[in-house]
Amino acid sequence: MSDPLLSVRDLTTRFRTERGTVTAVDRVSFDVEAGETLAIVGESGSGKSVTAMSILRLIPTPPGRIESGEIMFDGQDLLKLSDAGIRAVRGDRIAMIFQEPMSSLNPAITIGRQVAEPINLHRGTPWGKAIGMARDLLAKVHIPDAESRVSAYPHQFSGGMRQRAMIAMALACNPQLIIADEPTTALDVTVQAQILDLLKELAGGTRSALILITHDLGVVARYADRVVVMYGGRVVESAPATELYARPRHPYTRGLMASVPKVDGDTNQRLVPIEGQPPDLAALPPGCAFAPRCRHATERCASERPELRDIGARHRVACLFDL
Repeated sequence: MSDPLLSVRDLTTRFRTERGTVTAVDRVSFDVEAGETLAIVGESGSGKSVTAMSILRLIPTPPGRIESGEIMFDGQDLLKLSDAGIRAVRGDRIAMIFQEPMSSLNPAITIGRQVAEPINLHRGTPWGKAIGMARDLLAKVHIPDAESRVSAYPHQFSGGMRQRAMIAMALACNPQLIIADEPTTALDVTVQAQILDLLKELAGGTRSALILITHDLGVVARYADRVVVMYGGRVVESAPATELYARPRHPYTRGLMASVPKVDGDTNQRLVPIEGQPPDLAALPPGCAFAPRCRHATERCASERPELRDIGARHRVACLFDL
């Protein structure tokens, strides 16, 4: 079997704050195969976005720092690259789509020039030709009248069109890996589906791997091949999407599933919330981070940290018990 396109091993990222050191990503490990769509799920503060930012070494230093681990991408350890080396990877071989395009797009530069920039920067394509390629990319992501829209500014685009422009920018250099961090957060439900369908379609067309960061389990069910569940900065379960939905094994994953409304005609169905509060990342317990909220927890859970272990083909769980 060939090596994965991306292999993250024991990644730890911390931030120094007034309250102490926050461990936002705590010994996280996972793989992404070429052409695969991997969803990273979990509630706010679980470490999903910091994991993505760590992969591209976009952690602001200070106050943040990638303290340890290995990020192997196509045979290279991204953590050992020079600043110039990682800049050559960003936007070329790995592209990222952020949550809010208005904070990622430059309001003073036309959409066409921003989409063309990675083509000019990484491919050395002259600006005139790069702008023409940007126009074709805008048409590819279904922006109407791309011929004139290439000269428009971000404020002249709707939220959905700005996100499409971000996808065009991400695809500009035919990356091997696309990281989409909550790409539909600010969009209405109809536009969300259109954007995700488009992203999956275009990534599939170029055989790009896709990391989809989300808290929406409905999105995971429809678009992901495999799922990594994070809690308190740690991976608590990973499995193929179909298997995870058929038989979630970690109590937190089961809690997430139980808290999602199901469209099955049962109007009397009650949602089951996860009691308690997410953990304080500046004061993580020595044992399982989920133990204070888990109805199966024992004294052992409070003192012994569970490691990820294999429980089936490509299914791993970090729990001390077989549930």
